[in-house]
Amino acid sequence: MAKPQKRYVCQACGSVATRWQGQCADCGEWNSLIEESAKATVFSAKHDLRTGGRAIQMVGLDADIPLPKRWSTGIAEFDRALGGGVVPGSATLIGGDPGIGKSTLLLQAAARMAMAGQPVAYISGEEAADQVRLRARRLGLGQSPVQLASATSVRDILTTMEQAPPSLLVIDSIQTMHSDQIEGAPGTVSQVRASAQELIRFAKERGTAIVLVGHVTKDGSIAGPRVLEHMVDTVLSFEGERSHQYRILRAVKNRFGGTDEIGVFAMQEEGLSEVANPSALFLTTRGEGVSGATVFPAMEGTRPVLVEIQALTVRLQSGATPRRAVVGWDSGRLAMILAVLEARCGLSFSTAEVYLNIAGGYRVSDPAADLAVAAALVSALAERPVPIDCVLFGEIALSGEVRSVAHAPLRLKEAAKLGFSQAWAPAAKDPPGKAMRQESFSSLGALVDHILGRR
Repeated sequence: MAKPQKRYVCQACGSVATRWQGQCADCGEWNSLIEESAKATVFSAKHDLRTGGRAIQMVGLDADIPLPKRWSTGIAEFDRALGGGVVPGSATLIGGDPGIGKSTLLLQAAARMAMAGQPVAYISGEEAADQVRLRARRLGLGQSPVQLASATSVRDILTTMEQAPPSLLVIDSIQTMHSDQIEGAPGTVSQVRASAQELIRFAKERGTAIVLVGHVTKDGSIAGPRVLEHMVDTVLSFEGERSHQYRILRAVKNRFGGTDEIGVFAMQEEGLSEVANPSALFLTTRGEGVSGATVFPAMEGTRPVLVEIQALTVRLQSGATPRRAVVGWDSGRLAMILAVLEARCGLSFSTAEVYLNIAGGYRVSDPAADLAVAAALVSALAERPVPIDCVLFGEIALSGEVRSVAHAPLRLKEAAKLGFSQAWAPAAKDPPGKAMRQESFSSLGALVDHILGRR
């Protein structure tokens, strides 16, 4: 009798090894290899086309296809992140830190869709139905006709849903689901992949929009195999610090809409409420004469969001090692800006500690923030404040050149709407208009001279 073959599957990336080892050879994760049984399967290297197969129907690329129908969730910010609403038959994966508000948001969306007349089912694999019902009562949603259940068996869930397929099916969470077609405990790579595949197949065949809640790892990425993100149509990331009030729902992948769209929410006692004006959430109240503070109009998809960048420099005694601390921005990008300021503009930060913070706990990845960060650093070092009614944006090259950025008119329009009257930016082809006065800079040195009053 042949000895059963063993295999070890990485729970982070899904790679397979024939023996256990402490570190995965593919992704580098430690203690992520879990033993799973492997059934011997013989694969043919070539298909015999005489014994099966059917011709598939081909469609021309120029065929007239209507836009997909969408259902509104009743939450405008959620619909915005989804690209305009829930598409029937779509599969959405939403991930975020524990306690960030994933279940709360989905329960609110499910309740509003149910009250609008859509059949909605909410399956919880982590909580009992009574726990979900109590949370709904705290949110003021206890009278909504959402069908609740607590189950982890994919076979039982699909058997129940086949009787009356709902418009929306929420699975909280995919790591708790178990398929009896695969050996292994819930949460393993094989179980997550098989359970998601069966649920997504049901959604495509019955026209049910399915939302899968996914756990995240310690580095913030969605736990489980990366193939899970390829299987679904939309991947949403729920971001935010639990110590801050705001939450951001960011679209990382969307087959039915644009990516990098965000929905902004505020956590309150009655649940998550929409933030119609995100710029007001991230701008702090500051008076005249405050050095080291600038305002940057960031772009999140098609939405401009104004955030405040704060910098502080502290002179040290000779011989001490200066510290560089960054919150909400890339530390490598900060090191590059400091190097350009020293090499191209003659400013010395080698004897000063540098602290940089994005107000409100917001995270900025837009390279257009370079000019605003540089201005905040120069303002803090020279103790010369930037005008309070000014916004700044522009990308800085290693040569010290200030390069143009995308969506400049949208940034300026949002700034003018919030009462800002001037902008420091790269030279623009089109004037910003009468409502906004623009100061153009072609190099970082020109910006430094302007702040220090050299011109």
